[in-house]
Amino acid sequence: MKTAFYNQRDSSLTPPLISTRSEVRSGAALIASARRKQQIEFISGLSDDALRGLPYLFDFWALPHQVPPEGDWKTWIVMGGRGAGKTRAGAEWVRGQVEGALPYDEGRARRVALVGETFDQARDVMVFGDSGILACSPPDRCPKWEAGRRRLVWPNGAVAQVFSAHDYEGLRGPQFDAAWVDEIGCAAIDKGTNQPNKFLDPKSSESSLPKYSSGARDDLIQMQYMRALSEYWKAPENNPVSSVYASPMITTDRMFVWAWDARPYPIFPADAESWSDGENYARGHWLNGRVTARSLAGVIAELCADAGVTDVDASGVYGLVRGYALEGGEEARAAMQPLLLAFGVDAIERDGVLSFRNRDGVANREIIETDLAWGEAPSLLNRTRAPDAEVSGRVRLTFVDADGDYEVRGSEGIFPDEATVGVARSELPLALTSGEARAVVERWLAEARVARDGVSFALPPSAELAAGDVVEIAGDSYRIDRVEEAGLKQVEGVRIERGLYRSFPSDDGFAAPKPVVAALPVWAEVMDLPLLRGDENPEAPWVVASSEPWPGAVAVYSSLGGDDWKFEAELSRRAVMGETLTDLPAAVPGLWDRGAGLEVRLVHGALASIDDTALFAGGNVAVIGAPGGDVHEVFQFRDAELISPDTWRLSHRLRGQRGSDGVMPSLWPAGSTLVVLDAAPQQLDLPPELRDLPRTYRICPASKPVDHNAFVELTHTAKAIGLKPYSPVHLRAASDGSGGHNLGWVRRGRIDGDNWNLPDVPIGEAFEAYRVQVYSGGTLRREETVTSPVWTYDAAAQSSDGVTLPFDVEIAQISDLYGPGDIARIVINA
Repeated sequence: MKTAFYNQRDSSLTPPLISTRSEVRSGAALIASARRKQQIEFISGLSDDALRGLPYLFDFWALPHQVPPEGDWKTWIVMGGRGAGKTRAGAEWVRGQVEGALPYDEGRARRVALVGETFDQARDVMVFGDSGILACSPPDRCPKWEAGRRRLVWPNGAVAQVFSAHDYEGLRGPQFDAAWVDEIGCAAIDKGTNQPNKFLDPKSSESSLPKYSSGARDDLIQMQYMRALSEYWKAPENNPVSSVYASPMITTDRMFVWAWDARPYPIFPADAESWSDGENYARGHWLNGRVTARSLAGVIAELCADAGVTDVDASGVYGLVRGYALEGGEEARAAMQPLLLAFGVDAIERDGVLSFRNRDGVANREIIETDLAWGEAPSLLNRTRAPDAEVSGRVRLTFVDADGDYEVRGSEGIFPDEATVGVARSELPLALTSGEARAVVERWLAEARVARDGVSFALPPSAELAAGDVVEIAGDSYRIDRVEEAGLKQVEGVRIERGLYRSFPSDDGFAAPKPVVAALPVWAEVMDLPLLRGDENPEAPWVVASSEPWPGAVAVYSSLGGDDWKFEAELSRRAVMGETLTDLPAAVPGLWDRGAGLEVRLVHGALASIDDTALFAGGNVAVIGAPGGDVHEVFQFRDAELISPDTWRLSHRLRGQRGSDGVMPSLWPAGSTLVVLDAAPQQLDLPPELRDLPRTYRICPASKPVDHNAFVELTHTAKAIGLKPYSPVHLRAASDGSGGHNLGWVRRGRIDGDNWNLPDVPIGEAFEAYRVQVYSGGTLRREETVTSPVWTYDAAAQSSDGVTLPFDVEIAQISDLYGPGDIARIVINA
């Protein structure tokens, strides 16, 4: 938003002779809204001269906000955004001041100042712009541009001189009758108010520092500039109310300043790839990211008022608080301590008033030997130095990054000669820029090293010296930390240096902006999986999510009835998951599956080939299952080949891992879901009593509430697959020679089953038991429970069951917590 000032120097002059205000604010708008017949009549009724002059009769075209106000005014402020018509209003107002009734007649103003931020801007916008003075002037009244003298000259002799705000001294002397001034504002730079128009831009020839500025960033001076302007124009003596329109000359509640940028903060200035002027922000005129800050003096006064302390003087405090977090209930001292430490402020009680002031290192008085008194010490002046071991040479500060999404960051400082590894750590609940945090750390380090030198002495009782004062002794400055009055004034102080408190330019870098991602639904799956490592919750399901783009984090909520939603987890990493493009037939577990490569298209991520050693160590593990299904096979792949964008071919597979061969179907069809089991899948917390109960899950971007329309809703029933025993292996049957059959098998362990150093596979259950079922003609004929991996089905039992060859036998290990696990089947036909 820009603000343009138009200043009329002498309000007693007669009204302009042309371009006078009409009763209808916009005649063009009135004609445009009339019927076509009325429009034709209006145009037909104008003479040829009137038609030629109509484009230059601004009162006919002007919008209400472009017409000067009524009454006796000296300053007119036009406020509006880009395209609001400020330049046209200013140009037409200048015409109204300098033009007379006829081309060579004098107007009400003879000398006019045209002031812009730079000379080039004033010339290109005010003079030669599309809505500038030359474009608005009729041919017989058009001024001539004298480039060498930087001025416009009208046929009647009126002159408009162009000035840059950087050359404000040039405005002295000519005694202008009127001025058209564009843009007010102040750069956030040290001593910016000395020359508010100055700015730093390496790409501009006008780039320069304000007078006596160090070049350091200073957002506070910009705030103080705005406060000074606002408070000045709020005073009735400076901004009287008009008797004509019953309003102040300047309406302070609608004052706008340069510059508020339409680009969103902090994406601007952090996104250097999109905008090349981001580096100018730190010490520029921008208000974005600054207007919500508070003065340190105001925050201290408010904290004191909340604590009931009214006799407070914070007028000597300077600093800008961008953000400060309080938990509530703190004592006033504890609430203010972080602020005082960060900004180098001393709190001093003087004559019943609690005074706050910044440390500046400036000595209040000089102490010489004749000022001292003999006390209990053996000498008049006692100097001490603390051991190096008591002074930390490394400081680390944790703070909230004001320019980076308010993330917690750290800043560390160390002396080049520091040999210790010890770190003095501090945490401040303050929002600081990286430059401010670095300055705090450097000041703390320097203060600690300089303050190793201490001094103590005694003064007469009449000496006016108190804690917080700075004195100079033999060329060194000392801050008084303690004064004890016991007859004499016993004084203790530490050495300081004035240079510690000066501001210096710093590079306030901005963290790379996080991408702005629309809140869109993600692809999510809730899965029951076998134990993968052995230390997981065997009853709880796993959840994964992925999308492109990724919202940064995804929140998972659950509900039994669909109303009372409970937060379950936050997924900060998106899963590597996708959809298979080809079928995957069943394969023998424990052997290489050398069948055709499985093609899969991923939503996000990349895959990589590994060698056999890495594979056998547990690398490249994935699960495959039907979308939203309850059954998943765990498998590994050795080779991953990128065959097209986001599409991979997986080969040399090991199938049915972690006991999932028991649920491997004859074919996983194309369109199945594949999820890589890396660090992204997260296991949910599920109490045992909620097992086998259907639960509804809502999964949505973590920044949105559970009822946001971007959620994905899934229903899942946890089956505690981690408790399910694996199917037995090496199932065999042999005839007993009398018509019966002897069966045997080998159990597998779901816990520590890969430990080859044990004599046998761990049972992994409370007891060893197996369910044996006999099927003939598809009908269950016998079921028994045995406690060892052998069973005999003699001829008598077969006859009793009515079983004849061939028949099937199914074996399943039994868990006391789950029941029978996956089955192993054998067909007996001899």
